[in-house]
Amino acid sequence: MGSSSTLVAPFRPPRAVIRGETTWGLLSALDRRGLGPVAGVDEAGRGACAGPLVVASCVLKPGDAARLPELTDSKLLTALARERVYERVLKRALDYSIVVISPAEVDALGIHVTNIEGMRRAVAGLATCPGYVLTDGFKVPGLPAPSVPVIKGDRAVACVAAASVLAKVTRDRIMADLHGEHPVYGFDVHKGYTTEQHGAALTEHGPSEVHRWSYTNVATAGAAHGRRPPHRVMLTAAALGQMSPPVAALIDDVSQNEGSAVG
Repeated sequence: MGSSSTLVAPFRPPRAVIRGETTWGLLSALDRRGLGPVAGVDEAGRGACAGPLVVASCVLKPGDAARLPELTDSKLLTALARERVYERVLKRALDYSIVVISPAEVDALGIHVTNIEGMRRAVAGLATCPGYVLTDGFKVPGLPAPSVPVIKGDRAVACVAAASVLAKVTRDRIMADLHGEHPVYGFDVHKGYTTEQHGAALTEHGPSEVHRWSYTNVATAGAAHGRRPPHRVMLTAAALGQMSPPVAALIDDVSQNEGSAVG
């Protein structure tokens, strides 16, 4: 007699009515359905060409909206407001985890892979395994609990907004420290993102070891100054296509010597 297999439908949360403050509604609805604790996850520094990628995960009390009145997407807050909210979240959160990923790891794995892995690490770093995870914008496979990506989650869901604040403030403080070590780049102003000021500094001084050499503008500036990447670099086909042959050859040579494929 032949064996048969049973198809199992993918897990989905029960339909729930979302009540109250919009940014807290989804968190509360999942908690009421027994799917808590709910963790939010977000990152800071994905688009920067220097400095670390920082990923945070945060679990809030479902009924804590009144205690965190300023909580929203970290990009919508002033620097002073972010600091206030950061300290408040640290005091009020049921749990949180912050992961700092070096530029060398970003270069070795690529930013998208690193971002996904960082989100897994941040959730794994929580003291309590969440019942549900809400991520900002895109699906993250390999999490230890069911998850749902939320478009503009850092504005729509309180626990994702809290994670965005934790990640942003942590990274800004790191970039301020890096400015003290590398003052010519202006990290205290642009935080490692590609601005006109940062581009001019790269052209004049070339990149440092805290830059991301897998990014085209950094690799090009390095080649112009005759510098080789300080660590192995993983390049996508798209990045290779944007680089001039001498720059691509320089990166490829270093990566092969370090034992990393370029692809």
